Amino acid sequence: MNAMQLLDLLSENPRATVTDLADILGESLEEVEKTKKSLEDKKIICGYHTVINWDNTNVDHVDAFIGVSAKPQRGKGYDAIAERLAKFPEVSSLYLVSGTSEFLLSLNARTMREVADFVGDKLAPIEGVTATVTMFVLKKYKVNGVTMNIPEEVLDDRLPVSA
Repeated sequence: MNAMQLLDLLSENPRATVTDLADILGESLEEVEKTKKSLEDKKIICGYHTVINWDNTNVDHVDAFIGVSAKPQRGKGYDAIAERLAKFPEVSSLYLVSGTSEFLLSLNARTMREVADFVGDKLAPIEGVTATVTMFVLKKYKVNGVTMNIPEEVLDDRLPVSA
């Protein structure tokens, strides 16, 4: 069975049933289940996520990106700091990046005060962290390939081109 085809299908629709996947791939249910389980066990498939448009709810929700500058530790590089950052439940994503900061993390909270408290009380005091830059998300237009609050007619307003 072609595992890459299965991954492509699941990345487009993580809610696809094993039956639907088997039909599309022309494989048996058992083969699809076995391959899917193997991909999960190898941490190739690491989770299935729902994209929520919090702006359409009555729930207080703040998303922030925080650039974190840090000094690598001898013999461990940035891994030791990354392991500490990843343990915070407020951190939804963490990346080692190139550019003006070493890390980029995304944070979910209820209020801007919660984000500020996280940065001041938990993040900044970590040994090796030298600076932070916090950016609050003001509006989301597209998340994980899903457009948010953009009317369908605006999504493709390109003029037709003929040869």
